[in-house]
Amino acid sequence: MSRHVAIVTDSTAYLPQRTMERHGITSVPLTVVLGDQALEEGNEISTRSLAQALQKRRPVTTSRPSPEVFAETYRRVAESGATGIVSLHLSAELSGTYDAAVVAAREAPVPVRVVDTGMVAMALGFCALAAAEVAETGGTVDEAVTAAEKRAAGTSAYFYVDTLDYLRRGGRIGTAQALLGSALAVKPLLQLAGGRIDLLEKVRTASRAIARLEEIAADRAGSAPVDIAVHHLAAPERASALADRLRSRVPGLVDLHVSEVGAVIGAHTGPGLLGVVVSPK
Repeated sequence: MSRHVAIVTDSTAYLPQRTMERHGITSVPLTVVLGDQALEEGNEISTRSLAQALQKRRPVTTSRPSPEVFAETYRRVAESGATGIVSLHLSAELSGTYDAAVVAAREAPVPVRVVDTGMVAMALGFCALAAAEVAETGGTVDEAVTAAEKRAAGTSAYFYVDTLDYLRRGGRIGTAQALLGSALAVKPLLQLAGGRIDLLEKVRTASRAIARLEEIAADRAGSAPVDIAVHHLAAPERASALADRLRSRVPGLVDLHVSEVGAVIGAHTGPGLLGVVVSPK
């Protein structure tokens, strides 16, 4: 690694492998527990296997990386030549990943700044890319952290799910909200706010909910330069069609990423997820 500042994130950033390699970003995997098997996200479980397990109502839970895994990652990155590390992770409101990284950072061989971005999926990925771009130009740890935090502050994430049941089971949304949605037979739109997943709107049908998701994302993007990511789980046609419509509606679009979420986020949202991340440049 040629740069002095290294960027570490976790597997819920859902950055393409080639993008991480190009920018020298290291990812620490979270774990999906499927029945009695603990499987690393991105390495040992596919989203197809996860979707099938959820549809069969098999027990699925998720787990943070251990401090030991982070400690080994920090050692390896330091041995590659880094003299400082910026470690950027999904919201501490959603996972204990940040806490595990903080524990490991105390014993790291080089200074480590651990950042709770309050984000997840490509909302986190865009933060990691912002930090990496600063590091690539010789920026300091503080400058890379500032770039990531600035990107996080301007980024919005919106989600459509077919049902709130998976989020309720995982404790990521209140039982009362989930039961209300089920009782009214509505299709929920969610947003990431304050590091938590909150109910944004309730819409009567899936088609109307997806149209509303598109409208909200386009309005948020405005006309200034912006990056957008469209995520899905087991809904590639929906995601592709939504991306095409956003491409035509957002005049300031710079980069548009379309990708399936991994098993950790998918375990809490269920098949049918559509998400849009809007991140001004």
